[in-house]
This record gives sequence, structure tokens and C-alpha cells, in this order.
Amino acid sequence: MLNVQEQALLIFFKIILTSHPKPLFEYTNYITSINGNIYDGIRNCVHFGGYETKCLDNSIKCSLIMILSENTTVTSINLKYISNDFKSEIGIEGEEKALADALCKNTMLTFLNLDNNNLGLEGGKALADALCKNTTLTSLHLWDNKLGFEGGKALAGALCKNSTLTHLTLDYNKLGLEGEKAFADALCKNSILKSLNIYCNNLGSEGGKALVNALCKNATLTSLDIRKALADALCKNTTLTNLDFAFNNFGSEGGKVLAKVLGKNTALTSLYLQSNDLRPEGGKALADTLCKNTTLTHLKLDSNNLGSEGGIAFADALCKTSH
Repeated sequence: MLNVQEQALLIFFKIILTSHPKPLFEYTNYITSINGNIYDGIRNCVHFGGYETKCLDNSIKCSLIMILSENTTVTSINLKYISNDFKSEIGIEGEEKALADALCKNTMLTFLNLDNNNLGLEGGKALADALCKNTTLTSLHLWDNKLGFEGGKALAGALCKNSTLTHLTLDYNKLGLEGEKAFADALCKNSILKSLNIYCNNLGSEGGKALVNALCKNATLTSLDIRKALADALCKNTTLTNLDFAFNNFGSEGGKVLAKVLGKNTALTSLYLQSNDLRPEGGKALADTLCKNTTLTHLKLDSNNLGSEGGIAFADALCKTSH
């Protein structure tokens, strides 16, 4: 059942839906979660009706945006992969702004996933503006949206003002050095964010240093996934509990450095080091550290060429450690 505004979006396509008896109750008042299946369902329904689905993409997206503006029950929306391009394909302009405006008005939504929707720079800026005003959203996922460093800087600026967001995912967005520095600055000021994912963003050594300094000052972040060597920060940070360094090719020397860090760190509970080519030397160093570290409970070491020496070292360490 579409409301008047939603039906109006179909006029351009000369689509008139058949009338049905009024539902026994307003079922839309009981919907709390929406995912990509609703998008696929609408497309399939229209396709079987003999209409061209490609031209309807933006109308469907506009209807979903309306839900954000008007619905008072939906708390979770997952629309990842719904489109290769969230921008206009048929002349309906300003979808990014409409989405941001909807977030400013919505007072119920706590989870929004827009992964891989090609929001681009304008989409990033629009969402940043919305985050400065929205007071309910706690989790935002924007993986692979081509935000670039300017879009990243805008979102970082929003983190300095937002007071509710606790989880933010920005992997694969080409944030670059400027974007990473902006987030480092934001982490020094933000006291709400607990989880930040920004791996595969061309961090660079300077960006790494900026984030190291930020971790020394930030007192709330508990999960950081950047997949770059920030070992020095772990010696000073006392709140980070979950760290993902997978696929960084640290080598045996990198393994030794991390081993020294684990000997000093007293907060980390989970460390992911898959595919880092640690080899027997790096593995043995980490194994020796496990006997000294008293907080780590989860350690992943898949695909590291540890060999029999590394394997024996870890087996021996596990016999000695109780955590």
C-alpha cells in the first residue's frame, strides 16, 4: 500500500496500481527494520508487471528516503549494494541532499548501512551535515562509496559535533593522507565513537603518525581497524581492546615489534594478524610474549608461514598461559 506521495512518483512512468481493500490495520506502523530485500522485491514486482525496471530505480530510492523522513517506527535500514550509482540516472536531482534532510528529521533510526552505493563527494558532505544535526543514529556504514579525502574531511568534522554515533565504517574510500589526518584530529576531540573502520584508504606514514598521536589522547575508542602499523600507540593507549592488522605483510621484523608491544600493553584483548608473513622468527617472538601478556584472549595467525618452529613455540606458550 503506497501513500499519495509514493504513488505520485509512479505517474511519470504511467504506472497505476490496482486498488485493494484497505488493510485491517496500518501495518507500516509496526515495521522496525528495512533491508535490501524490499528494494529487490519492488523491482521484481514491477518487472513481472511488464515495466522497465531501470527507469524506476530512483523512484524506489526516493520512496525509501521518504521512509526516513516520515516513518516513526523504523530503527534499522540496510541498503548496501542497492545501486551502483545513488546519483540521478533519469533527471531526479539532489538525492544525496534529500537523504541528508531525511536524517536530520528522523528521530528513530539508529542503524544505517549504505555500503557500496557510490555516494561520492557530495553524498559524503550531505551525510556529514546530517550527522551534525541527527541525534539518534549510533551506527553508520559507508564502505566503498568513493568519498575521497574531501568527503572524508567533511565526515571527520561531523564527528567533532555529533554526540550519538558510536560505530563508523569507511573502508575503501580513498581518504588519503588529508582524510586520515582529519580523522586523527576528530579522534582527539570526539568522546563518543567506540569503533572506527578505515582500512585500505592509502594511509601513508604521515597519516599513521597522526593516528598514533590521536590514540594517545582518545579515551573512548575500543575498536580500530586501519590495517597499518601503529604499534607505538598501543604502548600508551589504555582503552583499545580490538585491533585488526591483517594483510599488511609485516614480516618477521614487524612480528617482533608487535611482540614487544604486547609485552607492555594492558588493554588489548583481540589481535588479528592473518597473512602477515611473520615466519618462524616473528611467530616465536609473539609466542614468547603470550607468556607475559595478561589480557589478550583472541589471536588470529592464519597464513603466516610460521613453520614447525613457530608452531612448536605457540604450542609451548599455550601450555604456560591461562588466558
